[in-house]
Amino acid sequence: MTNLRAVGLDFGTTNTVGAVADGAKGAARLLTLDRDGGSEVFRSALCFWQDEDARGGLMVEAGPAAIREYLEYPDGSRFLQSFKSVAASASFDSAPVFNKRYRFEELGHAFLDRFSEHAGDAFSRLDRLVVGRPVRYAGARPDEALARERYDAMFGGRAADIHYVYEPLAAAYSYAARLADPATLLVADFGGGTSDFSVVRIEPDGGGPQCQPLGHAGVGIAGDRFDYRIVDRLVLPLLGKGGTYRSFDKILEIPGGYFADFGDWSKLALMRNRRTLAELERLQRSAVDAQAIGRMIAIIEHELGFPLYDAVGRLKRALSSADAAEFRFAGGGLDIVASVERVEFERWIADDVARMAAAVDEALVDANIEAGAIDRVFLTGGTSLVPAVRRLFEQRFGADRIDAGGELTSIAHGLALIAQLDDLSGWTV
Repeated sequence: MTNLRAVGLDFGTTNTVGAVADGAKGAARLLTLDRDGGSEVFRSALCFWQDEDARGGLMVEAGPAAIREYLEYPDGSRFLQSFKSVAASASFDSAPVFNKRYRFEELGHAFLDRFSEHAGDAFSRLDRLVVGRPVRYAGARPDEALARERYDAMFGGRAADIHYVYEPLAAAYSYAARLADPATLLVADFGGGTSDFSVVRIEPDGGGPQCQPLGHAGVGIAGDRFDYRIVDRLVLPLLGKGGTYRSFDKILEIPGGYFADFGDWSKLALMRNRRTLAELERLQRSAVDAQAIGRMIAIIEHELGFPLYDAVGRLKRALSSADAAEFRFAGGGLDIVASVERVEFERWIADDVARMAAAVDEALVDANIEAGAIDRVFLTGGTSLVPAVRRLFEQRFGADRIDAGGELTSIAHGLALIAQLDDLSGWTV
């Protein structure tokens, strides 16, 4: 379809990337966000702040601009990130933002409106929009029907024709252009909220690759879960986790729910509400270590979630290239300096990597294929850079069969290529 205005959109937990289809050339180009210094990667984050002159009394920004606004006025803003993680959560109703509440689709509309502004004309007046989705949504009990309903509400009206494609399938289509010979490919997509796997048979030909999806699997574990392991080991014990409180004549352990929410980037900012803060203040009065709970309250009240997220991310990235690194975080009464060895971090995430390995097995079973029949393995997504994750595939399939590249952009590129097809029925879900 040479005259089709089509875009592939990888709406990710951590980052969002768009690509524009060029049907005349059978190609795609990544969408450049000129207002953000020509970047192709847009952070999946929102920042709200009060402005009496704004409609509804609130202003909002997204992406890198949201981070800039937050850093300039942290106490006077509400910073939300990783909100894709609650798409399939029936327990999530709405997010409290100052005196308003936002449903998932309303957060999505605010995000897409700002993304469109930063993208310019490339994301307007579309004939077709092809959106990536995980094989399995994040969460302990993801409700796929609810996630689809929320996605439809979020993306509806953005194009005349809207489709959804599994994210690893899109990465496979992008990677297929590299291959000169037929191959059976395993694609592993490691994002912020989910790890997804697809097995695809690729038959190159002169008119573009022919790809046949064979099997899929996924697990709601990825980069954000690795972040939680760091927070759980280095931060939460200083905020009262494992501590106790007095209840009449009993000494009880502090409920773990507060700490689970604090270590989840999609929920931490939502803890800044009257009800939760009142509960924490009551807990502080009865806690054996009242100062620890006070530190948690201070981090929540002063919107220090993003600096903590940034500190955790720096450690994780450093441990991808070094045997040891230093974790530093100061704020809310905390001043943490801790040396962490890579082998130590890998012990923390061992159970998570094992669940990823089990999902790989599920994908092979779904495709009715043995590991030895996989010709190439393509790793994509930022979490694929974690050495323990890459080693999982090298040990299973051999280092000579592993390829990587375009960790943050391959899905959007593949979605845009798929958007050009006359018949999308073999790809959409």
